[in-house]
Amino acid sequence: MNKKNTSEKPLVSIIIRTKNEERWIEHCLASIKDQTIKDHEIIIVDNNSEDFSVQVASKYSDKIISVKEFLPGKAINSGIKASTGRYIAIISGHCIPKNNRWLEKLIEPLINDKTGKIAGVYGRQEPLSSSSALDKRDLTVVFGLDERTQRKDSFFHNANSALTRDMWNKFPFNETTTNIEDRLWGSEVIKNGYHIFYTPHASVYHHHGINH
Repeated sequence: MNKKNTSEKPLVSIIIRTKNEERWIEHCLASIKDQTIKDHEIIIVDNNSEDFSVQVASKYSDKIISVKEFLPGKAINSGIKASTGRYIAIISGHCIPKNNRWLEKLIEPLINDKTGKIAGVYGRQEPLSSSSALDKRDLTVVFGLDERTQRKDSFFHNANSALTRDMWNKFPFNETTTNIEDRLWGSEVIKNGYHIFYTPHASVYHHHGINH
């Protein structure tokens, strides 16, 4: 999957929410540019960054959207509305893909899904050496080394996730909640008979814990 698609619409739209991510954003974007899947677009949704996040991101991104009032689900929905890819990947601006197959492995379960039941995929998150002991513990416990299909467990995490545009059209993210928009989305799709897939093979480094 390393050839650029000649169609006008990219295979994957990558949505990245940022707010003062100058410390991490270039590492994140440089790693994304190095992915095996080149047929992607990068949409930045920035929440009034006061550092050089936007300036740095402009070197890599295809589009930058500014939001004044940040609501996590609304920010993602705004980014997706501005995108055109068949698959949607979501990654936090302070997360760094571990290797150049991150994107490939993140959308692979969606591409290979013959049942039409996988609503979304989320990948592993690993701590950095500078992460706190508590964050290291949380990330290690929550994001294990085994793949799993969640038929009842609604846990989902938008620091490192993917879904299809068709699924998002059916289930957009909640635009009023101030947090856990990903868990609410997970509950909604599970309630409607869909599954969530976890893959440890699409891993990112995440300085913060899962509740940041």
